[in-house]
Amino acid sequence: MAETVGRSRVVEGVRAYGLITAMWVRSTMAYRASFVLTTLVGVVLTGLDFVTILLMFSRVDTLGGWPLPEVAFLYGMSCVAFGVADLAIGSMDRLGTRVRDGTLDSLLVRPVPVLGQVAADRFALRRVGRIAQGAVVLGYALVAVDVDWGPLKVLLLVVALVSGAGIFCAVFVAGAAFQFVAQDASEVQNAFTYGGTTLLQYPPTVFGRELVRGVVFVLPLAFVNWVPAAYLLGRPLPLGLPVWVAFGSPLVAVVCLALAGLAWRAGLKSYRSTGS
Repeated sequence: MAETVGRSRVVEGVRAYGLITAMWVRSTMAYRASFVLTTLVGVVLTGLDFVTILLMFSRVDTLGGWPLPEVAFLYGMSCVAFGVADLAIGSMDRLGTRVRDGTLDSLLVRPVPVLGQVAADRFALRRVGRIAQGAVVLGYALVAVDVDWGPLKVLLLVVALVSGAGIFCAVFVAGAAFQFVAQDASEVQNAFTYGGTTLLQYPPTVFGRELVRGVVFVLPLAFVNWVPAAYLLGRPLPLGLPVWVAFGSPLVAVVCLALAGLAWRAGLKSYRSTGS
């Protein structure tokens, strides 16, 4: 019975998410010129990160032993995975504002899961620009890197991108759960989401060993691109990990999402409404 109820709540949450996002998409497309302009501006702004990398390579041949095509590969994987998560549930960072001003209460009285409502709140279709920009860089990298793309490697790349998006989604949800307690912690959340994707755009060899350990074993963002990309590019895995770990991104994503779900339930349960 409990399993049936839980499955029903998931279905309700997905349905609510779909309806709310569709509403915001219709609202966005009512002003198509504005949508196109804001999307293009987003592409330019996010593209400045890669311009920075290009400027670095105008002075050096490699970065931490990684040439430009391989760094572009890391950048593209990170940008696409994060872009999908940001598009899907990037609005989670607004939860702290809702907790402070009391508007979260209006979501609690609706007969659908709160997580689906918060995730779809003010769905910003313009964020698709980040995905497009990352996909362009990734496309360049796929052509430029010296890799024999067999079926296994192609499958691993696709799975890694999907798993990476799942890992970032888990970070968004866990960060939102923390805001039930901290209330004004969106910048802390951004440090692990936007900051995390910026970190992953550079090779692990440019960072200290302790930081790499933290990104592998504590907050496993390394499984977004560092670990699978090392295998795909024929490089040693970070920290000397065995080769089979490169295929662990889906498992890491599932564990992260499960833990983030538990954190969300605990945070929502601790919420005592406005004025508490």
